[in-house]
Amino acid sequence: MSHTYLLEPGVWTGAGTFWREDGEPLPAEWRTEVTHQSDCWLIAGSLRVLGAPPVEFRNAYSIEPPAKKGACLRWISENAALGKLQGTFSLLERCIVSIYQSEANGYHGAEHYSRIDPEHYQASGALLLGARQLSSWEILLTREPAPAVASSAGNDRSTAPQTATSDS
Repeated sequence: MSHTYLLEPGVWTGAGTFWREDGEPLPAEWRTEVTHQSDCWLIAGSLRVLGAPPVEFRNAYSIEPPAKKGACLRWISENAALGKLQGTFSLLERCIVSIYQSEANGYHGAEHYSRIDPEHYQASGALLLGARQLSSWEILLTREPAPAVASSAGNDRSTAPQTATSDS
């Protein structure tokens, strides 16, 4: 089974539940864009918690592409609230596991991405400070369809979107 999340560029969105430290469940929305460059992979992500008031957590990840098949993917992330985080993505048969920490302030946690099919993953995670669980979340992720690309020849009507026009 091959993974599509992380290993293929794309946009992933989802909805689910975010639990605060006191256990209160709140609706949440997720958006992640994965891009691949020759020297690194990038993830720009956000988790919007729909509380009163709403809160949005933003992350920007830089991932080292795997040097060989089966290798862990090392990553670094900058987060305004948590600071610099370092972690790994481990690619298992049916899931991706991420473990992370901040050496500066004691934050650490884990995320688990369970592959449902190539277009869907169930994301679950927890953020801790020492032995205290600060939050957790479960989100169903869906890969957004790739934007249609017009044929370079300009005459391939089977893949290019058709638009009706009128000169009146």
